[in-house]
Amino acid sequence: MTLLGAGFLDEADARLAETDAHLARAYPGGRGLRQPVHTVYVPGQRYTPDLTERWGTEATALLEAHGGIDALCALVGLPDGVAGSVAPRVVAKLGREPVEDLRIDFEDGYGRPGDAQEDADVVRAASALASAMAEGRAPAFVGIRFKCFEAPTRRRGLRTLDLFLSTLLEHGGLPEGLRLTLPKVSTASQVEVMVGACAAIEQAAGLPEGRLGFEVQVETPPLVLGADGRHEVAAALHVGAGRVTGLHYGTYDYSASLEVAAEQQSMAHPGADFAKLVMQAAAAETGVQLSDGSTNVLPVGDADAVRHAWRLHHDLVRRSLERAYYQGWDLHPGQLPTRYLATFAFFAGGFDRAAGRLRAYLRRDEGGVLDEPATARALARFVDRGVSCGAVGEETLREATGLDHATLARLAQPKSDTESLRAPARAEEEHA
Repeated sequence: MTLLGAGFLDEADARLAETDAHLARAYPGGRGLRQPVHTVYVPGQRYTPDLTERWGTEATALLEAHGGIDALCALVGLPDGVAGSVAPRVVAKLGREPVEDLRIDFEDGYGRPGDAQEDADVVRAASALASAMAEGRAPAFVGIRFKCFEAPTRRRGLRTLDLFLSTLLEHGGLPEGLRLTLPKVSTASQVEVMVGACAAIEQAAGLPEGRLGFEVQVETPPLVLGADGRHEVAAALHVGAGRVTGLHYGTYDYSASLEVAAEQQSMAHPGADFAKLVMQAAAAETGVQLSDGSTNVLPVGDADAVRHAWRLHHDLVRRSLERAYYQGWDLHPGQLPTRYLATFAFFAGGFDRAAGRLRAYLRRDEGGVLDEPATARALARFVDRGVSCGAVGEETLREATGLDHATLARLAQPKSDTESLRAPARAEEEHA
């Protein structure tokens, strides 16, 4: 016998229909898209079609000049087993795909040389990118950072965005992995203007509605905590009409706004951690990808300076990964070896335990850990990221879990395949 009648249940459905629609619209879950492990920033006037190969060559040369990959593994203290697994993958990555995501920068990294010069540089950079795309030399993800929508630079930023996209369209079209970065956002209204700009460009160029998305850079305290006491970043994300694809933390602008002394400005500062925790909560279950910032301590100079910069960068990347920031900025070719070493070691080092727990969950094996569906999804996401970034091979995945990568990716998405994790025995039977 039950005590609640059909009338009450119908009333509950009716009263919560609007809430149900809001949750489905605002929190759709992961989009099932690959996330790059980093974003490389280069000043707009320095971009050339061969940049990806040049960075890979320079990174490899620096690595070899300082003892090779084995010396780097020893420098950052990787256990022998993990080092032996990931070292060859790092070397191969530097030769095959050294840059996953590239942002051609027309903001702080570029400066303000005047309108005529910026116009010329934007057209030249977009033309060079079109050449790289035609030759198969462009990164999987690539785009532009233009000037912010504050009054002094708003029109310049919009013109740069317009010129960049129109030039690409004139030279054959937009890259599949196009990324547009809106910096120094302070209010949700600036995001609304960017939404309008995207829609206007799509209409003028005959592009499909929704083709243009953009990242929001979190570089100002008002975006984290507004004058009205609310976390403006959440509002900014949700007025994005589904176009906001990422939230990127800006280490140095944000730290400077907090009056953190230059020597203490870092991704690991408590002020940075607070901002990134707010970003993380705002982006949860929205499908918006998070990125940490950068370190400006570069591996240049004598051997001691290079080793110091490598240890620092490795430890910061590892720290970000442990806090679920799976992407960050790189500013120099010499940061690529430590980016990939830290990332691959993080996922490879945790793979066996995560894969074992996932397999036990799917098989309903008895063990020392009783995982729930939410934890199983977290395990699937971890393993999926490890395979997607190249830290673990697909054959290793199949041997450890009995799953192929496509099935694993579906298990990692909580709202696109919820039933797969709620019925583990059935999922295992279908995909073993």
